[in-house]
Amino acid sequence: MIDLYYADTPNGQKITLFLEETGIPYQLHRIDISKGDQFKPEFLAISPNNKIPAIVDNSPVDGGEPISIFESGAILIYLAEKSGKLISQNLREKTTQLQWLFWQVGGFGPMLGQNHHFTRYATEKVPYAIKRYTEETQRLYSVLEKRLAQSPYLGGQEYSIADIATYTWVRRHEHHNIDLANYPAVEKWQNNITQRPAAKKLFGE
Repeated sequence: MIDLYYADTPNGQKITLFLEETGIPYQLHRIDISKGDQFKPEFLAISPNNKIPAIVDNSPVDGGEPISIFESGAILIYLAEKSGKLISQNLREKTTQLQWLFWQVGGFGPMLGQNHHFTRYATEKVPYAIKRYTEETQRLYSVLEKRLAQSPYLGGQEYSIADIATYTWVRRHEHHNIDLANYPAVEKWQNNITQRPAAKKLFGE
């Protein structure tokens, strides 16, 4: 059983989507970030950076004590290796999948998050920041478009944790003022994932 500490954000949704795709049993513990649950000592003991998601694996494969993991990319790799699912066993394809996963966690997610903040939520409008993060969002979508015009999935022929990590952010493309009609390969990829049973169950689309 996996204990998942969760809020309904793209980063949180990465883990629920993985768990639903693989059928790994899990228990959801909702963290109300609007009320500051992420700063409670019991949560910080699992996630010292006070961010969701985080997990506790109560049955690690080594048979030892429960393992806690924070950071969405690390969680996805851990669960993929534990289950043997959604990560390739082929060296080259696995390497490509991991590169695109790190592209998402290191750039695509953080830059889109800054876009969300400065264009939608900041109480003070900062034109420089809005321009910077809007342009960087467009650049990153162009990188994604180029890749998906060459390959059905980010890591190659197989749907993987790289796609899961990126998909939950692309679902919110309207929040960062992106029209997917301008990125047809991304739109096709998104539509294909949206039709998967796990995505339908979670997002009802």
